[in-house]
Amino acid sequence: MSKKLLSLSGSLFSIAFIIIVIGSYVIVAQDAVTGEWRADLRGDAEREPGTIQFNFERRSPSGGHNNQSSFGIRLEDLQGLTRDQLRGGKAAFRLAREAGTIDFEGSFTESRGSGTFRFVGNAAFLTAMRSRGFDFETSSKHGRDTEDRQFTAAVLNITAALADDLNSAGLGRLDVDDLFKAVIFKVDSRFIADMKATGFPDLTMEDLVKARIFKVDADYVRQVHDMGFANSNFEDLVKFRIFKVTPEYLSELKAAGINELSSEDVVKFRIFKIDPEFIRAEKARDPNVTAEDLVQMKIGVHRSKNDN
Repeated sequence: MSKKLLSLSGSLFSIAFIIIVIGSYVIVAQDAVTGEWRADLRGDAEREPGTIQFNFERRSPSGGHNNQSSFGIRLEDLQGLTRDQLRGGKAAFRLAREAGTIDFEGSFTESRGSGTFRFVGNAAFLTAMRSRGFDFETSSKHGRDTEDRQFTAAVLNITAALADDLNSAGLGRLDVDDLFKAVIFKVDSRFIADMKATGFPDLTMEDLVKARIFKVDADYVRQVHDMGFANSNFEDLVKFRIFKVTPEYLSELKAAGINELSSEDVVKFRIFKIDPEFIRAEKARDPNVTAEDLVQMKIGVHRSKNDN
């Protein structure tokens, strides 16, 4: 009997190290994610002063493949790391986030560093996000495991407040990958509301990411409307940005005698480099030349009516 009691007490003692009950909350210890890091204060960080570019190689505790990723982290977010340490010497520092904590060890030489890290996820974060409709523990469509996504959430500083903000924007059902996109491309409820107010109430997260990539914001939408394209759809705006359609360019086209242009015509003019000089020359030959005629002449499949 005493042996059974000792065995039982030993088992309970082991469990006590895994599950800690505090009030009505149960915190379950998670496997640590470990790996190696390299850092450089230069490169991408030059565009964001005070940011260190980190490259991580993570060893998955679940036995999956190692994962590699690169992120910019602000120096001020790294507890225990100073600018003096970046110049040279050993360093031990920490990144503490809602999703979990990353402990770093290593050294720096002239703003470059390397070493090892250990990430421990916060189980309460997973519960909080699940209650908001973002389940980190379901299979990812990109094949990423829970530890990988939680690690990324920690580096990007995914928070419950961010989840609440996106849920309030009325985009419909979102997933964990949408949280990552929102942080990386700076998509929040204010940006979403601004875009909806300009006449695009049904944009998806993918559309909003595309808008951020090509710098289509509410100001640019109003600018396009002022150009005379109030009925343009979202893809037209993206094309305008890609091909650098500006009010100045449209003014030049009108001054050259081209007033009736569709969004598609303007994009074609940009693609085939149709400028005011070319337009004036062709209109001198044929005052009734159309936008489509100009495109065909530029690519050599159409001749002016007055050519011999």
